Amino acid sequence: MIIRSLVLAAVGLTALGLTYVRIAPTDPAVWNVDPTKAIRSGKPNDFLVADGGDRPAIVSDVPPADLLSRIDAVAMAEVGVTRLAGSPDEGLITYVQRSRIIGFPDAISVSARPDGMDSRLNIWSRSRYGQYDFGVNRARVERWLAALNLG
Repeated sequence: MIIRSLVLAAVGLTALGLTYVRIAPTDPAVWNVDPTKAIRSGKPNDFLVADGGDRPAIVSDVPPADLLSRIDAVAMAEVGVTRLAGSPDEGLITYVQRSRIIGFPDAISVSARPDGMDSRLNIWSRSRYGQYDFGVNRARVERWLAALNLG
């Protein structure tokens, strides 16, 4: 009887935790962060494209707003992606992409700024929950860059 009660309690707590992961609000004030100002947690659950990051910023001859419009089209074409905040004209967009089965949210912030005659593109993809992301954030960023022929 005690074992059955413990199992039921564990199942209930797990279901409650998974429900929370799916419905917890994502505050734009917390997650809409310019990748050049990223404060990393030290956990292996993010990927940063910015000078000093995992990969340097991407330099492109496409104007910043056009570059962000293109990446917006790539991002919004993916399954489970929503735009949390920002726009191409603002120079910063943050997306949330949820995993297919459990719905774990990842935040992806993308900024583009003028750099002389070029643009400098920065991306920070990070997991909201967990210690390790199994390479999901890196793969996402590389997939988006490849779709733009910037990889």
